[in-house]
Amino acid sequence: MPATRDDLFKKLETLGIDTRTTQHAPVFTVDEARALRGEIAGGHCKNLFLKDKKGQAWLVVCLEDTRVDLKALPGLIGAARISFGKPDLLMEVLGVEPGSVTPFALINDSECRVNVVLQAEMMAYDIINYHPLENTATTSIAPDDLATFIRACGHQPQIVSLG
Repeated sequence: MPATRDDLFKKLETLGIDTRTTQHAPVFTVDEARALRGEIAGGHCKNLFLKDKKGQAWLVVCLEDTRVDLKALPGLIGAARISFGKPDLLMEVLGVEPGSVTPFALINDSECRVNVVLQAEMMAYDIINYHPLENTATTSIAPDDLATFIRACGHQPQIVSLG
């Protein structure tokens, strides 16, 4: 059973991580998020759930305006040729639906099947924003706290410049 938003917030609290969450209508795309975000400060992000030809799952987390070259990306992150992961694999390993992909979903990857890539440019912000397992809210967190959370979930994120 995937973690709930309450489970996520309890884990963050246990880790001593402060966040702020803003409720909003469901959003499925970066454009929809831009229209609804209001005054949420910080870097706004997108999350790409990918699979390489060797079957490895990848979560690439970057600023929303970043153009990710899927042909060049494998060389930057040490992956085989990649493509977008299918919704059933997304649910299987991260426990979320398309439109709700988030680094917070790593709470559900107890087997550490997903390789995590964080954009270096994103990590330079004071605050960054992600869905808290559901696309009906946005949770603001400090980059170092995000990295702490990811490590507490058993993952060692790569921090890579994506331009």
